[in-house]
Amino acid sequence: MEALLRDLVTVGLTGLLCLLRLEAATFGAAEYDEPASDDRPAGVRTRLAWYLLGLGLVVAVLLVHPAPASELELGLGDRGGALLGGFGLGAIGTALAASVAWLRYARLRMPPLWSYPGAVLNAIGTAFIDEATFRGLVLGFLLLAGVPSDLAIVMQALLYVLATRTGAPGRSRYAFGMAFFFGLAGGWVTTLTGGIGAAFLGHAVTRIAVFVCTGHAGQPALPGHEAEDSWEYRRSPEGWRQAEPPGEGAQTDR
Repeated sequence: MEALLRDLVTVGLTGLLCLLRLEAATFGAAEYDEPASDDRPAGVRTRLAWYLLGLGLVVAVLLVHPAPASELELGLGDRGGALLGGFGLGAIGTALAASVAWLRYARLRMPPLWSYPGAVLNAIGTAFIDEATFRGLVLGFLLLAGVPSDLAIVMQALLYVLATRTGAPGRSRYAFGMAFFFGLAGGWVTTLTGGIGAAFLGHAVTRIAVFVCTGHAGQPALPGHEAEDSWEYRRSPEGWRQAEPPGEGAQTDR
């Protein structure tokens, strides 16, 4: 009876974590809050509250469930496999981030140095909550319920992209594709290594790479909404005149 009660409480905590991820925008912690749609980004305290709530719920699961590491994948897993798989996923994510930056901006759009500490904290915090919730708890419960491994991986990845709302209209297709791909890849390495260590490491490295390459926490603005797309950015600096092609002035004098 006690074991059943612990499982039910853990299921409830998992549901709260999924709802917390779904409501990340309320706390200003969602990928699509870059830049904020209403030009009033959430304060540091509000964003920090999201991370603390997520961390608190994960800690509650670790305290309530009798075997979170062995049954729900909430552990590092095989150390060698976690490092190898994590850096492998991170390398793929970095390559994808650089490719997107080159296709979108024709350069690496590195942000100012003062923004790096907050971005790294955001990457690590979000990656931990995401992996513990979806590659840990959700995937773990699906596997415990007898769902085949491949189907369980696809199901948790679909739930993940729905919770992050990256597929909503008006948002970057690349962010949706990356979220779904890493949902699948993270689920695969989790089942392979027996823990979320590899998925967490790869996820965090990828988020940092996206920030460094594009200047955004997770989702570049759509074409026409970036500073580079504005007329003020494209015009010549104040006091400059556009040079005429050679010979054009001479033809005009004639």
